[in-house]
This record gives sequence, structure tokens and C-alpha cells, in this order.
Amino acid sequence: MDELSAWLRLWLAPNLGAATSARLVSTAGSAPAVLRMRPNQLRECGLSDEAIAFLQAEQSPASVAQARDWVEAESARHLIYRGHPDYPPQLEDIARPPAVLAVLGDVSLLRDPQLAMVGSRSASRQGAESARAFAKHLAAQGLVMTSGLALGIDGACHEGALASTGSTVAVMATGADRVYPAKHRDLAHRIVAEGGALVTEFPLGSTPQKSHFPQRNRVIAGLSTGVLVVEATLRSGSLITARFAQEQGREVFAMPGSIHQPTAKGCHALIKQGAKLVESAEDILEELAPQLRARLAEGVETSVSASEALSADPPLDSDHEALLQAMGFDPVTLDALVQQTDFDASELASMLLILELEGRVSAEPGGRYQRLK
Repeated sequence: MDELSAWLRLWLAPNLGAATSARLVSTAGSAPAVLRMRPNQLRECGLSDEAIAFLQAEQSPASVAQARDWVEAESARHLIYRGHPDYPPQLEDIARPPAVLAVLGDVSLLRDPQLAMVGSRSASRQGAESARAFAKHLAAQGLVMTSGLALGIDGACHEGALASTGSTVAVMATGADRVYPAKHRDLAHRIVAEGGALVTEFPLGSTPQKSHFPQRNRVIAGLSTGVLVVEATLRSGSLITARFAQEQGREVFAMPGSIHQPTAKGCHALIKQGAKLVESAEDILEELAPQLRARLAEGVETSVSASEALSADPPLDSDHEALLQAMGFDPVTLDALVQQTDFDASELASMLLILELEGRVSAEPGGRYQRLK
């Protein structure tokens, strides 16, 4: 039996999780060798008779055939297992690495330097704007922006990355043939169409179960060099992702907010526990630069160059460039900029926020803005 078919049986066998699969492969030496183990040996490893029958069936089970049909139908579909050349090496370091990942899109992104961004599904307007701005800037710097395709901050992260020259990865809590939430079907399609990837450890047909979300969160953290939390209550699932990141030795960043805002309390709790307070995208780049350089020095192949991953400022679009030109280098008010440009106050406020997050503009007392570079 070939390697993929053996791993698919381990992946799809009833009541056989990633930890048990890993233990079996370690004991037998390979996935095909597991399938050659005697039934009594498999029982001693805790497998049920149903799982043993599935693993050792003479004919390929229907779910295995379905998975093979799925991956062979399109070149953008991939099934990668532990030991496969495309399997992300950083996942080998986490507890219970997924036995198999289904990927739709650019599978090479999984080996690239990634920053996870997670947060509230009920994000405030300011929180969503900040998430989009951070993701746009960091993706343009060469970091793959990774999140969970949820409403709120997750969606803003993916949207921000898509608005840049960079890439985004969405880790799903369903099978690769489903999208949850349904509102993000178009977003999921655009992620793949624009060079990103959808990733899941759940078999085809899997619906979003409550237990799937913590499992998804551990993969989000495991894929990433660091995790940024933007708006989270004290009961937010984002804190689970942050905890996984801490346990896995990843950096944890948190964006502060108002002490009166419930969705800031989770971020403040993380900061009290040692997460790094983030006020600009540059704070993250400065913190991650040593790890990214070390990763590149180790010879890990990525789809971006070292200069791209650690570059200075990303290019500005024409609107933001025009705004900077209008500002000059003297402090200026929003009202003055409305008079000097073709943008209204709402557009300018959003553009100034992005420039502030990128370290190009600072907000000064008295409602003034100062161009820095």
C-alpha cells in the first residue's frame, strides 16, 4: 500500500485521533507498517475493533476513495501527511501534530514565515480597521497572515492581507469541501483565487463541531511564528490560541484597548501574563526579525526572499502617497487635510490610521497629525 493511502486510513479511521496515529507510526516505523500490525497489537495500543477493521480492510474504504477522488480532481487540492515534503515542519514541534492536512490553494505557503491574527467575532469598527491595517502592512512585508476564517477579526485579517501584495492562510474547523461561516464563502474563494490557501485537519464532509475550534486554534498557533490578539473578551476562544502559542514557544502579541471595553479585557489579561503590547506593526516586525532571520539561515525554503520577509516599508498606493505629500512635515489637523485633499473626513481618518500603524504618521495632541517619513 502506498504512503498516502496508509495515512488516509489512519486519518479517517473511526475514533482514531492524531495522538494515537502518531504513537502507532512511531511504534511501527511508518504508516504502511501500522496497517501490517497484528490485530492484537493494535488492540494493545487502544484501538477499537471498528478502527482495526477499517485499517485492515482488503478493499479501500469509501471515505479513503472519496478523499483520493477529491485531491485528484484539481491541481490546487493537496493531501499532505507527516513526512510529506510539503508538510509544514513547524507543526512537527507541537503536541498532537495533525496526521493529514487537506489544503486548497498554494501549499507552499504553509512553510513560509507566518503571523497568526485572531480576535473577537463581534469586533468593533475600530478593531476591524486595525486588524485590516496590520494585516495589510505585515503581509506586504512578507509575512503570511494566518487566521481562522471566522467573522470579525479573522475576516478582517484575511481581507487586509488580500488588499496587499502578500498572502493569507485560513485554517478551517470543517472539511475542505465546506466553508463556515457561510457568509465567508466568497472570502474563502478569493483567498484561493488570489494565491492563498485553505487548510484543515478534518476529513471531507466534516461540519463545524464545538470541539473542532480548539483543535483548529492549535494548528493556527502551530503554523505561526507568533500570534497577535486583536480584541478579545476574557472568555474568547482567541485566548485558547494564545495559550497554545505560549505552550508551543511562539511569541504572543496583544493590542490594548479601552479599560471600559469588554473586548479589551482579554488582551489586557494576556499583557499582564507577559504578552507583548503592540501599538504598531513595526513592534511585531522588530520582535520577530531574529526568529525570521534564524529560520531563513536554517535553509527553510519559503516562497519569499529574506529581503522581502524583513524589508523596510511596503509600497504605498497612490491615495496614501498623495495624502503624505499633502501633509508635508508640519503638524496638520484633519479639517485642514479635508481642505487640502479630495478625501472626506471619514476616508482621511481611515487612511491616517493605516499610516499611523505603519509608522509613517503620528497622532499628536490637539487632533493634529505629524508625518514622520
